Amino acid sequence: MTETYRLHVNGSAVDIVDPVPGQSLMTVLRETLGLRGTKSACSEGECGSCSVLIDGELMCSCLVLAASAVGRSITTVEGLSHDGTTDLQRAFVDAGAVQCGFCTPGLIVAAHSLLERQPDADEATVREELAGNLCRCTGYGRIIDAIHQVAIARRGGA
Repeated sequence: MTETYRLHVNGSAVDIVDPVPGQSLMTVLRETLGLRGTKSACSEGECGSCSVLIDGELMCSCLVLAASAVGRSITTVEGLSHDGTTDLQRAFVDAGAVQCGFCTPGLIVAAHSLLERQPDADEATVREELAGNLCRCTGYGRIIDAIHQVAIARRGGA
């Protein structure tokens, strides 16, 4: 007998056929659905590289059982834009906030979440919001600059 459950990922319904019991959402996104932007690093919710939005809330997908996400809206870094790169992605590149790139998708998702909720976030708030995302290459200054530039641009350059 075949088991199936349906996830709603990046605006599309996808059926997960014969799922592995207890499999994390991160594993299903990466291995079953091929969404490699969700990175696999610590598998303990400590690094933020697997960050996704579930019903608009930032979560580490390594800590979420895939089957528990049935009926919820899941957005990965790939789902943030349907027509190319986002303003955040461009800002990260322009500000030099991308080096090895491993942490970048999780940081983009976290920054997107923050700017959706607090478009006028100050530097202290940005640093606090990004505290769950580890980056070993950039030192965070350029990441914060990129987020700040997007916030300004979204406000119309004010």
